[in-house]
Amino acid sequence: MDFADADAPPLPAIDPAAFDRLRAALAAHGPAAAVETLIAELRAAEDFNNLFYALLMKARVELGVSPFPSGPSADLPPDTHEPYETAIRDAGRLVGQLYLDRGDLPKAWNFFRMLGEPEPVRAALAAYDPAAGDDIYPVIEIAWQGGLLPKKGFDLILDRHGVCSAITTVGGSDLNTNPELRDYCVGRLARALHEQLTERLRGDLDARGTPAPAGATITRMLETHPDLLADDAYHVDTSHLSSVGQMSMQLPAGKENDLARELCEYGRRLAPNLRGGGGDPPFDETYDDFLAFLNVIAGEKVEEGLARFRAKAAAGAAEGASYAAQVYVNLLLRIDRTRDALAAAEEFLMNEDERALICPSVSDLARRLNDYEAVAAAARTRRDAVQFLAGLIAGAGVYPPRA
Repeated sequence: MDFADADAPPLPAIDPAAFDRLRAALAAHGPAAAVETLIAELRAAEDFNNLFYALLMKARVELGVSPFPSGPSADLPPDTHEPYETAIRDAGRLVGQLYLDRGDLPKAWNFFRMLGEPEPVRAALAAYDPAAGDDIYPVIEIAWQGGLLPKKGFDLILDRHGVCSAITTVGGSDLNTNPELRDYCVGRLARALHEQLTERLRGDLDARGTPAPAGATITRMLETHPDLLADDAYHVDTSHLSSVGQMSMQLPAGKENDLARELCEYGRRLAPNLRGGGGDPPFDETYDDFLAFLNVIAGEKVEEGLARFRAKAAAGAAEGASYAAQVYVNLLLRIDRTRDALAAAEEFLMNEDERALICPSVSDLARRLNDYEAVAAAARTRRDAVQFLAGLIAGAGVYPPRA
């Protein structure tokens, strides 16, 4: 580890009289005793940053080399490199743990990150429970942006800063490379907005003198009291509702999917001017489309939902647009209908540039099913002779012997 480019340590926060004590210790007992005195002074002052450098100075003095702890390791004699590296690690762990013991995760992370040892900070993050007045942004930066414990980072964002900030965080992050984290974050958003909406609907009914029965769902409250949404009324930020509804298309079947479907039931009952809409098919009818999609994933009204998205795929294809068909193919794959997905791709996507698709291509799907005739047919349509012959050879099952 090289400290040549490290920031100079801040001025010690110790008693000014300590400088005289250090001079006296050096004169009376020599360098080793003076360094021990410095270490004791810095511990007493809880100046842990400079304690780290004092510990490195101690190692340097013991090794008989220059005492300046921020000098490059390359300047040291070769035989001192290994013990000095060990001293750096020991000092980093000691000081990092001192900061953890004080609850100062950002400063602790500076040391454990340098050592490449994230686990102590990760464990502290998992147990972290901020007080009301704590500045949690530095902790969020470690947990979320730093990737040390992203679920905890997202929890902190949502619980402290609310749904709006959490939506912005998810929307500004590429979570498709981490489906587990994506589903966790979107699921938490669905839960949070569902809780908020349920509470506000109950509050509205209480104010009207018609309280909802215990356990009444959002859908039940709306069916029993359609006047809740009269006169362009709404109970949560409609942009939040739309964003969470759209993000929920990624959710698998389960509790969060159920909550998202209730949010969509609410959204589809809003006044037309509050529903949004006007987007690209197949989600041009916003909440009706979101709900149909989520129903298919949940295993409810599956054929009805598939027919809806197939019709949108066909309408798009008739106008030379394939996005709706790509969504339809992905939806079929989500419910393990690979053969149907291949048929849809053959019908709607055969002439599309495979590199631009958001769903698997005809060739990809055919190979999954070992349908090499379909691979060859797709390649022929694209005039791709290489893939055409590869499909024929794979289908024939005849390969040259390996050398």
